Amino acid sequence: MENGYVTTPFGRRPMSLGMLASQQLAETIEPGVKRSKWKLFRAICEARPALGVTDRALTVLDALLTFYPDDEICEEKGLVVFPSNAQLSLRARGMTPATLRRHLAVLVEAGLIVRKDSANGKRYARRDREGAVNEAFGFSVAPLLARAAEIEGLAAQAVAERELLRATRERLTVCRRDVSKLIAAAIEEQVSGDWEGIATVFRGLTSRIPRVATVEKLAPLLDEMALLREEVVNMLEIQIKPQKMDANESQIERHKQNSKPESTYELEPAFGPKQGARSVAHRDGDALPADERQLKERLRSSKGAATKISGASEPGAGPGLKSFPLGLVLQACPQILDYGPHSTIGNWRDLMSAAVVVRSMLGVSPSAYEEACAGMGPENAATVIACILERGGHINSAGGYLRDLTRRTEKGEFAIGPMLMALVRANGGVRRHVS
Repeated sequence: MENGYVTTPFGRRPMSLGMLASQQLAETIEPGVKRSKWKLFRAICEARPALGVTDRALTVLDALLTFYPDDEICEEKGLVVFPSNAQLSLRARGMTPATLRRHLAVLVEAGLIVRKDSANGKRYARRDREGAVNEAFGFSVAPLLARAAEIEGLAAQAVAERELLRATRERLTVCRRDVSKLIAAAIEEQVSGDWEGIATVFRGLTSRIPRVATVEKLAPLLDEMALLREEVVNMLEIQIKPQKMDANESQIERHKQNSKPESTYELEPAFGPKQGARSVAHRDGDALPADERQLKERLRSSKGAATKISGASEPGAGPGLKSFPLGLVLQACPQILDYGPHSTIGNWRDLMSAAVVVRSMLGVSPSAYEEACAGMGPENAATVIACILERGGHINSAGGYLRDLTRRTEKGEFAIGPMLMALVRANGGVRRHVS
């Protein structure tokens, strides 16, 4: 589009300030910028809620892009497509003309395309003697190229939020299962305590889980459910400890009675009581009733599952990859604070939003960041982006480096800890303000 060129819509369609802003934005394309039209379209689909377009409008945009002659959108090859309504309707899955016009207006209003109408409102192109297009009238896709970085950033943020929602939902599901089975075990084993009251609290929390889940709604429920699980485990451990002490005292007494050198009882505990006996000898010398031993084993397995999903294990860690406290990440990577809301980062969500901005700035593709989120977990992927930003002068290709770390993570060959510790030492342990 020529610099300073403004086109008004044909016929009764009014001009608006939004259209003028879109036309001015389309003139800000940096020289040499190009994008794959289908990768850019996929990013628009990912960022659809943030862009304010409907799925039917995206169907029309898909049809418009099929008329662009090349796979890559760039200024050198022209930015205007000029299909007739009949051809556009066919490629839009038979959409009626009235519906087609309505969704074209949605795309214009969202700032994804710009109308370039001719004097009579027809769409066509003027060509020279060699067949090259001199001037075309129709729909300009220049806003897509001008907003490419913004659209890719919105898409990456949508992917990160989706991964965070998935991880939060999974942790809540596992925590809910743990509480349910621990309460059932306590009631079945007749452990003293107000288990009916705890079950009522548990049912109340479960009833508050919304059908349409968002991170903002699920995170408080996950915190409350984790506290309830911790309380249940503590109550059960309180009941188990006295029983274990009694068993130890009984075992010590037997040790005193069987302290003769020729005795084989202590050396071969496996030859203890057989069928019909109520106690089981352990390697550490404990002896618990069989039903109490089973309860203890069930609690140990429940605690193991809880530790894997609780806050102490750091949320969002990928398979085999440990996450670290947010404070340590910010101490190691203080530069990421400049990209947080109001230049501060107060939680993991703020860090992931900042990482999306930095990802685009570093030239890391949305697909590479999405693979990192899937392989490492969204929090770990954001941490690695912060580390790459901190070491920007030593990394030639941030995208290739991130993909390499993702592959090494999947093979169990990468850990974030040494990278963070090296950055902490390099920054001299200086802390910046974190809200």
